Amino acid sequence: MPMFMIMMIAVFYFILIRPQQKKQKEQDSWLKSLKKGDDVVTSGGVIGRISGLTDNTVTLEVQEKVRIKVLRSSVSGKAPGAAATTTEPEKK
Repeated sequence: MPMFMIMMIAVFYFILIRPQQKKQKEQDSWLKSLKKGDDVVTSGGVIGRISGLTDNTVTLEVQEKVRIKVLRSSVSGKAPGAAATTTEPEKK
């Protein structure tokens, strides 16, 4: 019986806990690598371009001359279509 419990705990650790910790570390390193000019989306669905950064806050320009401050932790990812707006010219 004790061996079964140990096996169950190990399975839960490797299937549930460890992948979540890895994903959180990746998100934290991505948040630390943010820079001015990145297009991002917040957890509330606001899309904007980063115009200022501090340790805890991000200033987003959501429209020309319209800026809002949000917590860095509320930035959830790159804005949809952000990869399509790169400065590289299209090759034909």
